[in-house]
Amino acid sequence: MKHARTNTLPFMKMHGLGNDFVVLDARARPVAMTPALAMAIADRHRGVGFDQLALIEQGTGDAHLTFYNADGSTAGACGNATRCIARFLMDETGKSELTLTTERGTLFARDAGEGLTSVNMGPPQLEWHEIPLASAMDTLELPIEGKPTATGMGNPHCTFFVEDTEAVDIMTFGPAHEHHPLYPQRTNVQVASLIGPDHLRMRVWERGAGLTLASGSSSCATAVAAARRGLTGRKVTIELDGGTLQVDWREDGVWMTGPTAHVFDGHFTHNWLEMVS
Repeated sequence: MKHARTNTLPFMKMHGLGNDFVVLDARARPVAMTPALAMAIADRHRGVGFDQLALIEQGTGDAHLTFYNADGSTAGACGNATRCIARFLMDETGKSELTLTTERGTLFARDAGEGLTSVNMGPPQLEWHEIPLASAMDTLELPIEGKPTATGMGNPHCTFFVEDTEAVDIMTFGPAHEHHPLYPQRTNVQVASLIGPDHLRMRVWERGAGLTLASGSSSCATAVAAARRGLTGRKVTIELDGGTLQVDWREDGVWMTGPTAHVFDGHFTHNWLEMVS
């Protein structure tokens, strides 16, 4: 028996290295997204579950992307979701290069071959007021134990370089620093170790989402921080819990390359939408 899909809301489930997303295509059918609805969808027991939710909307380029965290807050950037959606749009249109607009600004995506997708996440924000921090200070070494580096990639980041990433209790360390008073908008927290020439191991606690298997913007921020501190060059390999990303800090911005997965399509039922609205 086929179930009627009248007044239901279609969605896609995607992930980049286990960093998972619910994606809603609002180009033909506007979606009235609210923080409460985003949180209901994010519930991994009563909804679908995601690290971030993304809306695809009409834009001045190929599409405009808006991102929500699992706690219902908005995110200015989401690198892995941008790569996943870019791959979906390239498959849809047959294009090998795209222009996408976000709160972060205009981003460029391209087919990198061998099933990989690249996105230029734009130039890093290195000044304290751009990130933003609470007051003027040197962003290379913050006055926090461990002397982390602050970087903006459309959202704030705090990167700690340690001897052994695995020895850090990220479930305690992450939330303790996400809400640090130096970061008025909270921050993503990265813990990274140098494991070889231009090769980093990183774990990430994302603001509004918690521990995730990967984070594209966090990978970009960590690569920039490592290069600024002289630990690596500007082109690095980053090993995350969910897999490997390549990051290349070029003159035109920070390029990130890796795999994507479109897992399944589904529909939120009318009854469920009424219940959570």
